Amino acid sequence: MGKQPGGSGGGGFGGREGRGGDRRDKTKGRRRKEERQSEYKETVVKINRCASVQKGGRRFSFAALAVVGDERGRVGVGYGKANEVPPAVNKALKEARDSMVKISILGDTIPHEIVGEFSASKVVLKPAAPGTGVIAGQSVRAVLDACGVRNILSKAYGNTNPINLVKATMTALRALRTKEEVAALRGVQIP
Repeated sequence: MGKQPGGSGGGGFGGREGRGGDRRDKTKGRRRKEERQSEYKETVVKINRCASVQKGGRRFSFAALAVVGDERGRVGVGYGKANEVPPAVNKALKEARDSMVKISILGDTIPHEIVGEFSASKVVLKPAAPGTGVIAGQSVRAVLDACGVRNILSKAYGNTNPINLVKATMTALRALRTKEEVAALRGVQIP
């Protein structure tokens, strides 16, 4: 009887010789790179497949919507397109990292109620008491989690397309102001 594939010893599928042992060494560099970038929370909200009809049949391309945040008040949104899914996701994540903005948050909620609109989508965000959690749909939740908000109430009206909802949420979050920021803008001191 010969050696079993995958057993200890010689060749086969799971042996230590040949390709199996080399593969682990090659990924060490990639793992270190991923650990460096893991300071941000990265979420892929939506992957959309688009088809263009050619003479020989359909040609597919992919679009990815991603949200990146540091969970301490900075968040960004990106949209990437490519002929395969991984490059589309990478483009979206890169754009999201490059477009990060600082959001005014108060503890683990937002300072005041706000409405964000984009296209036909409307998102209402309300501050919530500790222990409430994030009450939001998938798209809005991705942005709020990446931003570091832990207690919030939200409601989406109109078009519920994920891209529009994410952009409406970002519009609302960018418009948030704390008491101190408003006082500084008005040139007034808080009593």
